Amino acid sequence: MKNTSTLLAMILFVHLANSCTDEKSLQKYLVETSGKQGFMTGDIPVSSLTSAKAAVSDEIKETIKSVQKINVAFLKKTVENETVYETEKNTLKTIFTNKDYKSLGKMKMKGMNVTVYFTGETDAIEEIIAFGYSNEVGVGVARILGENMNPAKMFEMLNAINVDEGNIKNMGNIFKD
Repeated sequence: MKNTSTLLAMILFVHLANSCTDEKSLQKYLVETSGKQGFMTGDIPVSSLTSAKAAVSDEIKETIKSVQKINVAFLKKTVENETVYETEKNTLKTIFTNKDYKSLGKMKMKGMNVTVYFTGETDAIEEIIAFGYSNEVGVGVARILGENMNPAKMFEMLNAINVDEGNIKNMGNIFKD
């Protein structure tokens, strides 16, 4: 009886120790930056990916249906917030060291360093994340959540669609400073 109690106590202790880690997740980061001074954050509706008038193939329409939500968080770099910029950049870099985030590739464009990550399996992606930073522009992250997203079809979709800027502009306060 004493051995059983000791074993149960050890299992409970290990469980509590594991659940109390201070490891930051991307979800937690996005929630914490919402409403934080200097950040532009928001959820972009999937309907803004393409207008009703857009001529896209049925395959691309199916790919769009696999997307459930798009989250963004961005901090513009200024002289006054240089320390905050570095902290946020390093926080995101640390988050992406988690083994759940697999790299799809890195690129530099217009002075910005961009890394694209995904979670899930290569044939059934759950999230696609673009993380970028630039000393001139700032630091940001965009996350596309979906179900069984196919990476090849996602890239094909991103190349084929036009963001409906009118829809985004009419959304009101999607981004909060």
